Amino acid sequence: MEMKFEKKNVKIRELVDGFQDKGLEGVIGYGGKLNIRPPYQREFVYKDKQRNAVIDTVLERCPLSNMYWAKNEDGSLELLDGQQRTLSICKYYAGEFSVKDVKSNKVSFFQNLPSDKKEKFLDYEISIDVCSGGESEKLEWFERINTGGEKLTKQELRNAAYTGSWVEDAKRYFSKPQCVAYKIGADFMTGNAIRQDYLETAIKWISNGDIEGYMSKHQHDPNASQLWRYFQDVMTWMESIFPSKYNKKRKKFMKGIDWGILYNSFKDEMYDVDKLEEKIRSLILDDDVTSKKGIYSYLLTRDAKHLSIRAFTPAMKISVYEKQNGVCVHCGKTFGIDDMEADHITPWHKGGKTTADNCQLLCKNCNRTKGGK
Repeated sequence: MEMKFEKKNVKIRELVDGFQDKGLEGVIGYGGKLNIRPPYQREFVYKDKQRNAVIDTVLERCPLSNMYWAKNEDGSLELLDGQQRTLSICKYYAGEFSVKDVKSNKVSFFQNLPSDKKEKFLDYEISIDVCSGGESEKLEWFERINTGGEKLTKQELRNAAYTGSWVEDAKRYFSKPQCVAYKIGADFMTGNAIRQDYLETAIKWISNGDIEGYMSKHQHDPNASQLWRYFQDVMTWMESIFPSKYNKKRKKFMKGIDWGILYNSFKDEMYDVDKLEEKIRSLILDDDVTSKKGIYSYLLTRDAKHLSIRAFTPAMKISVYEKQNGVCVHCGKTFGIDDMEADHITPWHKGGKTTADNCQLLCKNCNRTKGGK
């Protein structure tokens, strides 16, 4: 089925008629006939400056770009594109924020505007393209037209593609302002819950990176309780091996680590918490460890790449090259300095430091094939 379009102009007084924001139950307007936040739509993400600019545009009688609505088989309407502008208008009308008049510099809520300005605001006409078509066409069009303005994140687009009962329940846990995932995970996760970063991270963890596969499999599940239980298990496990009594002052090092990926691999291992704490302190004080953030991943994986061990300086390399007369200490052949690499004589993990007296030069082949590093 192809999308069909019908153009219409809607006055703001019609748009805000019956406006209600029911939170998890949805947002409606246009006399109760328009679903402003259907399941595939994101949360309200406009910052104050963007929100106020919409109102200034209306008050100054400048044109807003077209909005798109979708017409359902039962005659009801869904907002496809223009949610941020629509909510800005409706929230201003409802008295949720004030704006500064660009000419008078006076700050006013809608209720405090002079009557003539109120009427001009309410009589402002918005150009709407009303689309009708099947569910798949509607979602394809939603993705196509949402390329300008506040660009959709990858997870917001996934939510649209896999809309259903599972996504709606998952957003309840991971996508609302001050949601429960934020309350227990904000110190350890990066991003913005409203822009779906928390939800994306949780799905990445539970699926080991196959986000689309997991969402496709669970799209029609009645709820997202499995994902929520998993997320709580990850947070509980992390606290059990890196307790806050030790790490409450080190949260900057713990933020943004892929805790769920680590949990998937190491949740069944037994750890001595006090010994882990000793190692953490030692690594934090080690000048050769340039990535303190990688300490926690290193302690579980034992892969030193997470620590970004300090490299030998060019001056050290030149000095050692001269001492060795350009000869590789392993194969005994002579090489130019650019064909040699600096290496720890005593490996870092055995206590060796990144100092000139612990440096040796090996040819690239010997350095990359030797063991014990």
